[in-house]
Amino acid sequence: MSQPRILVARAIFPDIVDRLREHFDVEANPDDVIWTPQELAARLADKDGVLTTGSQRIDATLLAAAPRLQICANMAVGYNNFDVQAMTAAGVQGTNTPDVLTETTADFGFALLMATARRMTESEHYLRAGQWTKWSYDMFAGSDIHGSTLGVIGMGRIGQGIARRGAHGFGMKVVYHNRSRLSAEMEAECKASYVSKEELLRNADHVVLVVPYTAASHHTIGAAELALMKPTATLINIARGGIVDDAALAVALREGRIAAAGLDVFEGEPSVHPDLLTVPNVVLTPHIASATVPTRRAMANLAADNLIAFFGGRGPLTPVNTPAVGRRG
Repeated sequence: MSQPRILVARAIFPDIVDRLREHFDVEANPDDVIWTPQELAARLADKDGVLTTGSQRIDATLLAAAPRLQICANMAVGYNNFDVQAMTAAGVQGTNTPDVLTETTADFGFALLMATARRMTESEHYLRAGQWTKWSYDMFAGSDIHGSTLGVIGMGRIGQGIARRGAHGFGMKVVYHNRSRLSAEMEAECKASYVSKEELLRNADHVVLVVPYTAASHHTIGAAELALMKPTATLINIARGGIVDDAALAVALREGRIAAAGLDVFEGEPSVHPDLLTVPNVVLTPHIASATVPTRRAMANLAADNLIAFFGGRGPLTPVNTPAVGRRG
């Protein structure tokens, strides 16, 4: 029997591609070419599975052009690049990579919070431009983290990791808002109190967004929400682009309605709203919250494990849907 045919849609660690070759007929993308949707569909026309990285859209149009496709293994915890309803209806399995990036992403979220609150990007640009000629008492004076109020919107694994870092490491008062309230035991572990989104926005000194992107969470933070925040507050987005109205945020930053923002994700990325590039009080990073070598390797290996387990008849390890009827190549 011939091996299942797999497409690795973006460049990943070569040894993990070699591992996949032990089980599958693999077409890789070592040059990391960004294929158009039409090019991706053409390459998937004769494939049984695909390893995606979060930037390849899997929708009904693509599925119709890929009749053999049985599984899409995302090398990401988020899967808003999947039209889950269309995949489920077509009998196509989707998987993601939860857990393996939780602590690394929480580390980065807290690092971005600190860089934003303490104005690190602004001050580095000032220094590099040769503008530092003397010390002054108010030079890049930011806001404290220790003892302040941390608001976490989205209290899943990563949100809990950020809450623990704030409460246990920096003595922060932690409030959170989530679709469902945590158990009393988990609230105690995170030293976190459940509040409404409006109360959180009014009272938090630092707001961190860690919610998945869905139609319901689109522009969770827009002009109205920004207006509720303190003028001294900071906003951190490590969730997904589209959670924040980037245009409204740029206006709020320019007009001093909030003190600063730190963004690792953007609407329409890799494009960034041009107004965000012209305001000084924002720290911008290119979607790198999970970017450590051990974590990215763990993500790639889990995506590979999902493919191997699925075609081995054991079922996927981390499914995101339950197709009613599977496809057959």
